[in-house]
Amino acid sequence: MKNTLNRKGLFITFEGVDGSGKSSITKLVYDELKKNNFNVVVTREPGGTNNAIAEDIRNILLNKDTYKIDYRAEALLFAASRAQHVNDFIKPNLDNGNIVLCDRYIDSSLVYQGIGRNLGINNILKINDFAMNDIIPNKTFVLMVEPKITMERILKNKSREKNRLDKEKELQKQVYNGYEYLINSDKNNRLVRIDATKDIGTVFKNVMKLIKKYIDSHYNGKYIK
Repeated sequence: MKNTLNRKGLFITFEGVDGSGKSSITKLVYDELKKNNFNVVVTREPGGTNNAIAEDIRNILLNKDTYKIDYRAEALLFAASRAQHVNDFIKPNLDNGNIVLCDRYIDSSLVYQGIGRNLGINNILKINDFAMNDIIPNKTFVLMVEPKITMERILKNKSREKNRLDKEKELQKQVYNGYEYLINSDKNNRLVRIDATKDIGTVFKNVMKLIKKYIDSHYNGKYIK
């Protein structure tokens, strides 16, 4: 997996087990950067564009009433949606110099399909290297909280739409361990472990502090206080 960071924009992704709070943190970071006059956009996976193809694939993958999908087919569908997302939204925004925030990206496939589905990280990397077209995140914040807690959060959150993967408790445990593995194996310091057991305000404050520091280094100290 190549790491091409010589582009104009900045690509930041947020990862974690379902119920870790990553979607809320992604939105809070977006609001904060927007308030500080950055050219920032926000998106999510699978899907993430106004393109019907990527969104239709998302509906197939997450529909809780969907018939059982073969694990290899599942991995390929995630990669197909990602290819469309990169082409239609992520790459154009990065080329225009925007900061792109994304709720889930390649690391989700590595832990959910590579480890959780036991398809192998290398196999998932192969199909996604082709799908991503060398678009790798500059920084990835992994919100870590044990699945037992996240499942309780999901059950309590009545407004949250439940999806097909929420039902698989054992999968969520494997995914949590998978993120631990990725963080510990990361030689480029791309992945940042975040303690997501704290309240959302504290987690956001901790994440934003790191993002400000990273933006300062990326844009030569141009973060607007």
